[in-house]
Amino acid sequence: MRVLVGGGTGFIGTALTQLLKARGHEVKLVSRQPGPGRITWSELSESGLPLCDVVINLAGENILNPLRRWNETFQKEVLTSRLDTTHLLAKAITEAAHPPQAWILVTGVAYYQPSLTKEYDEDSPGGDFDFFSNLVTKWEAAARLPGESTRQVVVRSGVVLGRGGGAISHMLLPFRLGLGGPIGSGRQFFPWIHIGDLAGILNYALEANHVQGVLNGVAPASTTTNAEFAQALGAALGRPAFIPVPSTVVRAVFGERAIMLLEGQKVVPRRTLATGYQYSFPELRAALKDVVA
Repeated sequence: MRVLVGGGTGFIGTALTQLLKARGHEVKLVSRQPGPGRITWSELSESGLPLCDVVINLAGENILNPLRRWNETFQKEVLTSRLDTTHLLAKAITEAAHPPQAWILVTGVAYYQPSLTKEYDEDSPGGDFDFFSNLVTKWEAAARLPGESTRQVVVRSGVVLGRGGGAISHMLLPFRLGLGGPIGSGRQFFPWIHIGDLAGILNYALEANHVQGVLNGVAPASTTTNAEFAQALGAALGRPAFIPVPSTVVRAVFGERAIMLLEGQKVVPRRTLATGYQYSFPELRAALKDVVA
């Protein structure tokens, strides 16, 4: 199939592009920079949707970029980088003479309210209690298309684990030095997914016509706490992992975003499993062993 990927030059986009090409699909990226096999966002806005079978949007400023202060300017960038690109693609799909078969958006599990006791699946309520949950609500609303000519899928992703990017890239050095450990209390849930499985779910969603609606992009091992994750990462690296990162330090670096690290949600991929998707990395130890190999 001909697949158009918005924001496809990043960590997730690169892995997805490799998988799609390996599966025989043709990939075109929408990015800020022109180049071979790409169109720019302004070209998309002016000329409309190029002929394609599937559209996927991964675009969005990295919320947990530790080099950016959490102020009004950055909050606006986080919002507009997601909403504007999603609006633009949804509008182009709606106006296309030959609309694509499927439209897939990746959002986040921040939709669900952090809790030490609740368990969330794809039908659980959420999206209305802080900046991040409201962001997911607006983001998913921006993607909605009128009518049913195009199949619509939303994947709410957990923390993506993979080589050369994502959350792990910031954690490896302290853990390799034996200075790693749980964040805050360590009791908070840590919904995660291996990048191979996130790309796999997206590929499955575009190839399987029965897949639609919301899917949780998390591994089935949903009971992982932050402390257990730290222990498993330490074990994968052959290093101790018992020095906790105090919540005061996390708040000092990340501001309001600290909630994403200090609090977590127990999220289960009930509908993802029900579609028939087979995980390559359902268990944390095997996933981390692959990532740090």
